[in-house]
Amino acid sequence: MILAMLKRPSALVPLLMSLAALVLVLSAVGIYGVPGTNGVPPAEDEGTAAHLFQLLIAGQLPIIGFFAVKWLPKVPLAAIGILGMQLAAAIVAMFPVFYFGL
Repeated sequence: MILAMLKRPSALVPLLMSLAALVLVLSAVGIYGVPGTNGVPPAEDEGTAAHLFQLLIAGQLPIIGFFAVKWLPKVPLAAIGILGMQLAAAIVAMFPVFYFGL
């Protein structure tokens, strides 16, 4: 049931947004390095990558809310599984930000 529900855009889009946020952070760290280490000066402004990351993470909330309102009453067990996957994906996307102190 969970795999069938993953075909719904409201279930899949937040996962893809978390993946995009993770790729964005890792590519920014790979290209520019971690600010304040190895000769990389601390950034004066957060930069475009940080703003895009924030938009990707915050933009998931209305989609996740819609998914929860629509599917939790209909299929509670599968919906809780999808919501758990969405939460885990968001945590994985945010981990490099906390780890590197970005």
